Amino acid sequence: MYEITVKGQTGHSRIQVGGRLADLAGHLSGQRAIFITDRNVAALYQDRFPPGDVIVIGCGETNKTLDTLAAIYEQLIALEADRTTVIVGIGGGIVGDITGFAASTYMRGLRFGFVASSLLAQVDATVGGKNGVNFKGYKNMVGVFNQPAFVIADIDLLTTLPRAEIACGVAEIVKHACIADAAYFEYIEAHCDGIAALDPAVMLHLVHRSVVIKAGVVNQDEREAGERRKLNFGHTLGHAFEKTLGISHGAAVSAGMLLAAEFSMHKGLLSANAFNRLRALLERLGLPVALAFDRTEVFNALKKDKKRQQQEIHFVLLEKIGQATVASVSLEEVARWLMQRP
Repeated sequence: MYEITVKGQTGHSRIQVGGRLADLAGHLSGQRAIFITDRNVAALYQDRFPPGDVIVIGCGETNKTLDTLAAIYEQLIALEADRTTVIVGIGGGIVGDITGFAASTYMRGLRFGFVASSLLAQVDATVGGKNGVNFKGYKNMVGVFNQPAFVIADIDLLTTLPRAEIACGVAEIVKHACIADAAYFEYIEAHCDGIAALDPAVMLHLVHRSVVIKAGVVNQDEREAGERRKLNFGHTLGHAFEKTLGISHGAAVSAGMLLAAEFSMHKGLLSANAFNRLRALLERLGLPVALAFDRTEVFNALKKDKKRQQQEIHFVLLEKIGQATVASVSLEEVARWLMQRP
């Protein structure tokens, strides 16, 4: 097991990669716990939860809303949760986002933590203190920065995930390698078969390395004023794809990364060889590299992105595998490139 610490303004977060759901009770410090999970995780694992009340929400992105939050607040009130209660989200990224937001705002903030059951949650969603919900179809438009007290990344829980959910996490893993670690990218290239087989040693290495990369970025820039923006590689167009096409996060980010790499070439930053390596790796991992989309619809969605500042947007570009930069690009330039590309 590995332990990594994120040091945030709201507190320190202990992330245990290779920890176990069975160890959760030891993180509760004797406090009363209320667990938030989704229907799928409850059906598989609720009998392994420590004693405590359980709030079950629906599955999927359509549940990541203010309406779901309101229902959770009502149940917390009914359960007489108070400021000595610890809230624990057990599930994937959606459970993590909703749990973190609910715990951060109920009674102005309760202690909370996560058991991350999906690959996306383990390598990205529960790491770094972002908690939020979607609003009017726009990703994570309402939320807070607040660090969980602890995160348990239980590698064993990955074995019950659908392949599409594994792909969501794999896309984020490739993103981490692209922006921060060329050697990590090479490791992924050499272990595609192990990833497909969910080899425990390979998956432990991937989750650990990705958490180290993300924690290092967050420790420098918790509130996304500079360095943390690099973690949005592939997400500017990816979120627009999610909104307009209704596809999974992993598929959207994969295609978004390749388009961002193409835009990096267009701006004279990235070599064709690096672009082709990224494309080949995504294809080997079974991730999409091209999507059929309405360019106008995608651009209109992109204009609602949180990274926009007036007529410019913070766009993450690749200089080479393992090195990214953030550029303020005019929306006019993005539109011109997007409309004119083959």
